[in-house]
Amino acid sequence: MARNRGRNQSNAIRLIPALKAVLLCLLLGGTAVGYVVQKNKIYELGRQITAREDQLRQLQKQNKARASYLAQIQIPQVIAQRVTELRLDLQPPQAAQLVWLPEPPAPAPTNGAPPVLMVQQ
Repeated sequence: MARNRGRNQSNAIRLIPALKAVLLCLLLGGTAVGYVVQKNKIYELGRQITAREDQLRQLQKQNKARASYLAQIQIPQVIAQRVTELRLDLQPPQAAQLVWLPEPPAPAPTNGAPPVLMVQQ
């Protein structure tokens, strides 16, 4: 009787372990692929960070060089030399060309009490 019982089992019952194995393989394979994708993203972001840090250092170096150049060309002697080189024929302003602006008065204190000084020990 046991022999007949084995023959009468449906194919679906024998298919369940195979489906479990396939699903387990898909799960493991999917996590492995996801892991590799995430590692690649991390690597790419690291490369981008490194490239941008290099670019930042280069821009900071250029900024220092340009600030130094600007400071050099703003020296009055250098400006005077450049004026003579370009023959601009510039002269200092005459006294009549100067406009003097009066200094605005200091604002009145809002509190009429004398100032209090605190001494910390």
